[in-house]
Amino acid sequence: MGRDLQLRAATPEDLEWIYELRHRVYAQELGQHAPDPAGRLRDGLDGDNVYLVAARGADRIGFVSLTPPWLGRYALDKYLTRDELPLLTEDDVFEVRILTVEPRWRASAAAPLLMYAALRWIAARGGRRVVAMGRTELLAMYLAAGLRPVGRTVHSGALTFEVLTGSVTELTKVTMDRYRTTLERLRSAVDWQLDVAFAPRPDGCEHGGASFTAIGTDFRSLNRRHQVVAADVLDAWFPPAPGVRAALAEDPAWAARTSPPTGAEGLLAEIATARALPAETLAVGAGSSDLIFRAFGRWLTPQSRVLLTDPGYGEYAHVTERVIGCRVDRFRLRREDGWRIDPARLSAAVGSGRYDLVVVVNPNNPTGRHAPAAELRSVIAAAPARTRWWIDEAYLGYVDLNESLAGLAATDPRVVVCTSLSKMYALSGMRAAYLVAEPNTASQLRRWTPPWPVSLPAQLAAVEALRDPAYYSDCWRRTHALRRQLAADLAGLDQAVVVEEAVANFLTVTLPSGGPSAAQLVHECRRHDVYLRDLSPLSSEYQGRTVRIAVRDTAENARIVAACQAALDVLRPRSGSLVSRPEMRGMPEGVSAFGSTR
Repeated sequence: MGRDLQLRAATPEDLEWIYELRHRVYAQELGQHAPDPAGRLRDGLDGDNVYLVAARGADRIGFVSLTPPWLGRYALDKYLTRDELPLLTEDDVFEVRILTVEPRWRASAAAPLLMYAALRWIAARGGRRVVAMGRTELLAMYLAAGLRPVGRTVHSGALTFEVLTGSVTELTKVTMDRYRTTLERLRSAVDWQLDVAFAPRPDGCEHGGASFTAIGTDFRSLNRRHQVVAADVLDAWFPPAPGVRAALAEDPAWAARTSPPTGAEGLLAEIATARALPAETLAVGAGSSDLIFRAFGRWLTPQSRVLLTDPGYGEYAHVTERVIGCRVDRFRLRREDGWRIDPARLSAAVGSGRYDLVVVVNPNNPTGRHAPAAELRSVIAAAPARTRWWIDEAYLGYVDLNESLAGLAATDPRVVVCTSLSKMYALSGMRAAYLVAEPNTASQLRRWTPPWPVSLPAQLAAVEALRDPAYYSDCWRRTHALRRQLAADLAGLDQAVVVEEAVANFLTVTLPSGGPSAAQLVHECRRHDVYLRDLSPLSSEYQGRTVRIAVRDTAENARIVAACQAALDVLRPRSGSLVSRPEMRGMPEGVSAFGSTR
């Protein structure tokens, strides 16, 4: 199809062609709708839904329409009630509609590419499930693509449709498997203008840390670290304590070549002393991710049911859903509620006893909200005995270490507390973390811990960090002041931008509906070597409009503000406002299959 094949969001100039093609196909060719004298076919979702377009030069080839869940309505609502199709009441269901290709291009790869582009756009907005209406005579094609009927049939004009659904992950896998050769061939040829990467990461998880690609993962240009502002990861802006730096500098050659204590005994003893916990309740790992993978791999199976907060730290969904294959439900946090965990609603969610594991990140990443320990204690106390609780306290130092549930975890076999030493103690590169559990649980995890789980430099650094609480308390206090100033400076860039501070070493910035996407802001800031985190893939609650920004020092915070200002200047329409730019509404990160509705 050539190097000039484009996949992009529809522009205002595309809309008349879309309406005209819809009329030709669904009114004149297929008889789903009565012909219109104007030769155009529109419906009530136009203006709010999203169109993706395939084009070759000046020739438009085809399009697909997407309805995101935050609109609160779907085209299917015309045919079925929510009681008849309860799938539409879920929070992260995207409707894929009217995949339509010009007649002379129907034998090409245009339709698969448009469907693939739709899946990538949906995944980049936190979508986990799609729903569609598929013509019954093409049912075999839909089944081959991974869609499955839900048991509802819809009649519209001369056409009959099956209502179909599928998970974004599975549909993407089927598409990649079925069209891998075509997609790989077109990857270098297609002009991919969507603000989401052409292909998902190999492991399917959107990890942070893209800033290191700018520095160089081959470590040949480490001087670039002085030019790059790594605000896309939550590493501390301050250096480790003086004792840490001294321990690492004293004899780095010895620390590099020497095997550490086999079971990190000294580190365990130091944690026990610093946190006033029995050593037998502790287990250590090379970062919290090490502990998550190890513990969940022992406790959970594909038959396990897990409850995750949403939005929440993406690694938990990755491990439970993609690695282990658990049945995962979401406890939805909402912006209008201040992203807080409602204890009564959480109690009601877990009260049935169907969950094997409930995960709570507190303070939450990425919302930055903290649930008081007393509230969580009450919820846990009332929860069924069979439900295990995993409390992630990686950022608790920024609130108050006295708010920890570690004491409860040390005695209650249902509770485990995981704490990273990376973020709060400026040791992200060291990879050190620990968990607290009642002795039997901790012993079982230690049994499945390989020898030398934490490197010698990491053990040296962690021990010294725990011995200097005053230094870190001061750093955490200064972090709050830096965050407040950064929030004020960002809020001053545009009145339509919403800045939420929260309590940890980061904040979030949300762009207005109808304006540029979070991915576009991230892309523009990277032109200035400033890296931010697009939160869109983590949850559909972010509607593709929110970025997370780590607090840095005064100079780097100033660069963040300057880069955001420059980016917004580029992304603003000529009106000078981020709002009311029609061509940006819902703009993605760059014979017909699905039926039209009107």
